[in-house]
Amino acid sequence: MFLVVLGMIGSGAVAQRGRWWRGDGITTDRNGVPDWEVDEQFPGDLFTFVRIKYDSYGGRGRGGGWRTDYRDSDLNFSLRLQQLTSMKVNPEPIVLELTDERLFDYPFIYIIEPGSLVFSDAEVAALRRYCLNGGFLMVDDFWGDSQYENMRRELKRVFPDRDPFEVPLSHEIFHNVYDLKEKPQVPAINAARRGMRGEVGSWEDAPDGSDTSEAHYRAIVDDEDRIMVFICHNTDLGDGWEREGENQWYFEEFSVKKAYPMGINIVTYAMTH
Repeated sequence: MFLVVLGMIGSGAVAQRGRWWRGDGITTDRNGVPDWEVDEQFPGDLFTFVRIKYDSYGGRGRGGGWRTDYRDSDLNFSLRLQQLTSMKVNPEPIVLELTDERLFDYPFIYIIEPGSLVFSDAEVAALRRYCLNGGFLMVDDFWGDSQYENMRRELKRVFPDRDPFEVPLSHEIFHNVYDLKEKPQVPAINAARRGMRGEVGSWEDAPDGSDTSEAHYRAIVDDEDRIMVFICHNTDLGDGWEREGENQWYFEEFSVKKAYPMGINIVTYAMTH
C-alpha cells in the first residue's frame, strides 16, 4: 500500500530551485511544497521537524554542513508524514541551535553531515540534558570510518558513560510502521547508479577511502533501554526526502522503498517512547 499511495502522490511535493536566504542561512520559503491546515487550538499535539543548526563545520570535510538538503528535505518529509500516517504534523519545520531553550518543546531533533562537527561545551551540556530528559536525536548523512569516528568522539563527550551499538534488524524501529527486510542504504542522487544488468549502486565514496558498502544504524540508549540517539551512517535518508520530482527512478528506488519508510519508522519510535 505504501508504494502505491506514495507513487500516486509522488509529484505533489516537487522541489523547486532558487530562493532567498536570510543572513543566518534560514528561510521560510515553502519552495512549492503544499501547505495544510492545522488545529490552532492544539499546537502541542503537532509533530514538528526540528533541524539543528551548528557553526563548527569550518569548511572542513565535504558538503554543506547543517544546511545540506535544507529546506526541501524537511518540508517533503513533513508532508509525507502527514499524508501517510495518523500523526498530526506541523507544515512548518524549524531550525534551532542546541543551546536554544525552545529545544525542550520538541521531542525530535535532526543533525545532518556531522562528519566534521565539533560541539561546543555548551552544546554538549544541552544535548545531554535534552536526551536524558526524553528527547530523541537522529543523526544522518555521513560516510566512512573517519567521519564516524569524529561523530563517535563528539557523542562520547555528551555521554561519557555510554557507547553506540549496532541496532539489530530485529529491533522494532525497523518494523513499527513499515516492515523493513534490510537496513536501508540511500545515496545522494548524484551517487545513485544502475548497472547494465539492473544491479543498483547505493553507496557513496568516503573521503578517507574506507568501505561504505554497508549502511549502519547505531544507537545510544538511556537506563530504560530507550533509544536517545539514532545514528544513520553510510546512508543519506535526507537526500531521499529532498529529491522529489528530480528523477523518477531515484524516487521509486530510494525515496519510496527506503528513505520515507525508515524516516517514518524513526519518528514513530521517537514519538511513542
